[in-house]
Amino acid sequence: MASTDSVIRLVIVEDRLEDAEGIISILRNGGMAVRPSRPESADELAEMVAKQPPDMILASWNGKSIPFTGVMELVNRSSKDLPVIAVATELNEAIILGSLAAGARNVALRNRPEHMQHVVRSQFTNLENRRAVRRLEVQLRETERRCDGLIDSSRDPIAYVHEGMHIRANAAYLEMFGYESFEEIEGLPVLDMIGGADADEFKQLLKRMQKGEPPPKKLELKAQRADGETFDAVMEFSQASYEGEPCLQIVFRQQTIDTEMIKELDELRQRDPGTGLFNRTHFMGELEKAVAGAAEGRSDQALFLIEIDNYAGLLNEIGIGHADDLLREAGQRLQGELGTEDIAARFSDHTFAVLCRKSDHTRTREMAERLRKGFPDHILEAGDRSLHATISLGGVQIGEKIASVPQVLGKASQGLQAASGDGGNRVHLFDPAARDRAEEERIQHWVQRIQAALKGNDFLLHFQPIIGLHGNEVEHYEVLLRMRQGAGDIIPPLSFLPIAEEYGLMDDIDRWVIARAIQTLAAQHKAGRNVALLVKVTPQGLTESSNLGLIVSELVRRAGIPGERLIFEIPESKAFTNLKPVQEFTSAIASVGATLCLAQFGSGINSFQLLKHIDATYLKIDRAFMQDLAKNPETQKKVKDISAEAQKLGKRTIAEFVSDAASLTTLFTSSVDYVEGHFLASAGPEMNYDFSAF
Repeated sequence: MASTDSVIRLVIVEDRLEDAEGIISILRNGGMAVRPSRPESADELAEMVAKQPPDMILASWNGKSIPFTGVMELVNRSSKDLPVIAVATELNEAIILGSLAAGARNVALRNRPEHMQHVVRSQFTNLENRRAVRRLEVQLRETERRCDGLIDSSRDPIAYVHEGMHIRANAAYLEMFGYESFEEIEGLPVLDMIGGADADEFKQLLKRMQKGEPPPKKLELKAQRADGETFDAVMEFSQASYEGEPCLQIVFRQQTIDTEMIKELDELRQRDPGTGLFNRTHFMGELEKAVAGAAEGRSDQALFLIEIDNYAGLLNEIGIGHADDLLREAGQRLQGELGTEDIAARFSDHTFAVLCRKSDHTRTREMAERLRKGFPDHILEAGDRSLHATISLGGVQIGEKIASVPQVLGKASQGLQAASGDGGNRVHLFDPAARDRAEEERIQHWVQRIQAALKGNDFLLHFQPIIGLHGNEVEHYEVLLRMRQGAGDIIPPLSFLPIAEEYGLMDDIDRWVIARAIQTLAAQHKAGRNVALLVKVTPQGLTESSNLGLIVSELVRRAGIPGERLIFEIPESKAFTNLKPVQEFTSAIASVGATLCLAQFGSGINSFQLLKHIDATYLKIDRAFMQDLAKNPETQKKVKDISAEAQKLGKRTIAEFVSDAASLTTLFTSSVDYVEGHFLASAGPEMNYDFSAF
């Protein structure tokens, strides 16, 4: 995700200044820093794109002063990576297909702030990613060019082999084998460079590598020059790529001294003479391998940077001549606490580095604390002095989210500075996956709370009035689920219902809500009140519990209430995709007189077609039709058409999310039966709305 600190240079193409200001306000309210500009003409827009290209253009789909097609033609001619977002008041097939066909990256709704913010933020993130990829490609080409130059000038004989054939070789390689130019060996099998006695063994090695087996690091054999002369050689292998193709890099080293001496020299090259630990060069090579593994998904490695606390003070105490003794003792102390696969190195003057392999976040924290605790009670010998010391440790869990060497070292260094700055003898770890684990823990906490609420008293019902526009013989309320928190605070359903759905708890919640709603209805019936309740049923409850309709029927019979006072609500789209379970549920509840309500009605292509398969008594009109209802003649006509058709079929309509008096006035003339919304009455724990006052 793009950083909220990144400034987005934005061009807004709108006919009205007020509309442009509205977009700017929406984006800034979403936490985005924008630097906007608004051209008055196509020429001014062309000048903006040419002189100082913006990051993004938001252009009105219905723009008149600068038509959207004109914006796209100008951007396409510029050949710049300049994302254009079409701004519209609604989404339909013509707008989506038309804008995308013209070259727009996406469509944003001007009357949906969350949608506008999400589209702009995601497109800016994509733009930054594309820019980063282009920079990396340039850096890669430059790196490859430099590497190619280094290979050419290298004194080591190096060749690149693909499927056993030479595709590249440097001058040292050609000189070793007696060739004058690469053309002489281009396409030549590397097997021709192997002496006859070792040819069969090498041929088998090539076959194993073709099957995916990794090559050995080193192979001792007899090599053969162009004139047939053989010599003792060591082949070193490593996976590589050449001009984008995977291949094998081979380094031939002629053996001029015995193998044991070579091994000893290699060991000496990797070690720090003062401490006996690995040196920085070798450690950096191992760290690069660890980071490369993290980029491929391995997250079980960690890096520690460690320093002795008050190092300068200790040197004053023991004398600078014994500094190596102190560091050697500290290095041995570190090495003694590590596992067999972990490695320690002297990273700089008095800084140590540790690479922990096969170390998840739990082992990393345990290892860091073990290293820290391993110093205070241990005596370090430095010359003729014995002293106690503590360490500061900064660490980082290496993973995909931090898969570059500079990032890893940077985070570990920051942790080391923080540990030292807090007084020493401390551990500061950075774990990029900690947030993910915290999120998992948070979700598990919610799952436990939901399960406890189902068994206890933390769930409760609220009721929102549904008011009849043509009289209120029956008092209708919609049942809404809430959760208690602490001393009376209420948690809204969007905080826990998505988690309940993900973890398969909706069936249990549906049963709880239905049982409590029927109990409440029974109490109201006993008190002589003529009340009807609208209860939501989720698709998960229907599909996961095929006997839910039978359970409802049994509960209604036991409660002794009129079944027609119980209305079950399910969204139109969910009913369409769960047709059979909904039909079975509707049939079961009809046996006791309960009815069905299709919510979000009118959102489908042909909503009334669904009524041929599902017997719904109530139709709750989709809330999208309520937005700016009084100002939108097209929406008004749609609502009237739905209401009129419903009347013909003997269905009752409900308009929800009524938000202003003008919309209510419009609904009075549209044959809608019931209205609901916070403008009329909010939901609460009591059913105390005065229907006679409406």
